[in-house]
Amino acid sequence: MEKHEYNITAETGIHARPATLLVQTASKFNSDITLEYQEKSVNLKSIMGVMSLGVGQSASVTITADGDDEKQAIEAITETLKQEGLID
Repeated sequence: MEKHEYNITAETGIHARPATLLVQTASKFNSDITLEYQEKSVNLKSIMGVMSLGVGQSASVTITADGDDEKQAIEAITETLKQEGLID
């Protein structure tokens, strides 16, 4: 199991466009990938789940991947977060 914590620095938080890209990135992997925010956990492959969290600026989120490609999944998700300016 790979687990990584991130601090969201983008003013808009995780809104529709980056959420869609995160879901698309997560969906490329076989691992079970979850996004945790304020003690709620959702499947990162579900756009409705991600949007329902309402992750804003300065939020601390944890992404967990569990499966045969968990390391690659976390690396790809981290890269997507950086490309979208969600983290520094």
